Amino acid sequence: MGATRRCMVILGVLFALFMSSTSAQSCSKYNFASNKVFSACSDLPYLNSYLHWTYSPSSQSLEIAFRRLGTSSSRWVSWAINPTSQGMVGSQALVAFQKSDGTMRAYTSPIKSYQTGLQEGDLSFPVSDLSATYSNNEMIVYATLKLQNSSSTLNQVWQDGPLSNDSPGMHPTTGPNVQSMGTLNLLSGESKTTAGASSSKLKAKNIHGVLNAVSWGILMPLGAIIARYVKEFPLADPAWFYLHVTCQLSAFILGVAGFGTGLRLGSQSSGVTYAVHRGLGIALFTLALVQVSALLIRPKKDHKWRSYWNCYHYLVGYGILGISIANIFKGLDILSPEKKWKRAYIGILVTLASLALVLEVIVWFLKRSKRSAGADKSSHGTNGTNGLNGYGGRKPETV
Repeated sequence: MGATRRCMVILGVLFALFMSSTSAQSCSKYNFASNKVFSACSDLPYLNSYLHWTYSPSSQSLEIAFRRLGTSSSRWVSWAINPTSQGMVGSQALVAFQKSDGTMRAYTSPIKSYQTGLQEGDLSFPVSDLSATYSNNEMIVYATLKLQNSSSTLNQVWQDGPLSNDSPGMHPTTGPNVQSMGTLNLLSGESKTTAGASSSKLKAKNIHGVLNAVSWGILMPLGAIIARYVKEFPLADPAWFYLHVTCQLSAFILGVAGFGTGLRLGSQSSGVTYAVHRGLGIALFTLALVQVSALLIRPKKDHKWRSYWNCYHYLVGYGILGISIANIFKGLDILSPEKKWKRAYIGILVTLASLALVLEVIVWFLKRSKRSAGADKSSHGTNGTNGLNGYGGRKPETV
């Protein structure tokens, strides 16, 4: 019993220490080293972050301290207000990080697109007393904002990411980094996140990427390989043609769905434009539509225009392949998934290219064998005819 009692006491002490440690992480228990005191605070639900503030409705002055725990000197942090909408684009950000020489840098940055480099610039409202500190893996950003909106509810965004040569790098586009946004009522302290909408939009981006990668990036090249090589095998005729058409039509149908999700994403992202990706996508869809439509006017094999149609079909087909692969890599750069996905697609391309190379060699040997067999047959036929009974191919006269 004595041992059991001692164990219970130890567990009780550990539990008390755990609870005190947990409560210490609550923003209301935090004491600033500078002895600053704020009237309200919020435990933000993502990225181990906290916001402290004092708000004066009469002067619309907002004094804030944004804390990010568990970070390092090789990362930047940011807290922002979006006066126009929820989300990243349009946010008016406060950015801070520790430079390589150990000094802190804190500055303002208006976010105009998803491809922002967090360049320094003026915000849509005045900012004063901007500073930052870093100690014990905790970074704090201090500032006083002069709000222009009479509403006490704000759209807030907070973020962190890696540093590269004292410049902010791209933050992750999955998990908590795409959920760290919401609304904040400065008077009641009520905080709500918009993770559902953000998660839904991210899911739509992933669907768009998968549809286009599978259609244009895998099925289209596979269909081209079937048309170029499989048809050379006598036993594969006419099965190769139906396989080719099935691959290409399946790719086109999935591609149309991917193109549609891209248009929808574009309409939902006002002010965000990926001109090259969009231009390549439109060109790709147009060429594919023309290519599929051309099947309706495909001449018969013995028609005089068939050779011209074949030439057009090959040129447009290879053009589609080139544009589609280039645009998939462009899309991967925009979506910035984990590196394993880009490596996986490169692996698929290498596999398809290796398959094409092997089939190229096999088909070359097949054609060479056919030519050799044809030449031997022709040679034997000629010799046999000319040397028939020694009469140069003429039958002997009947005696």
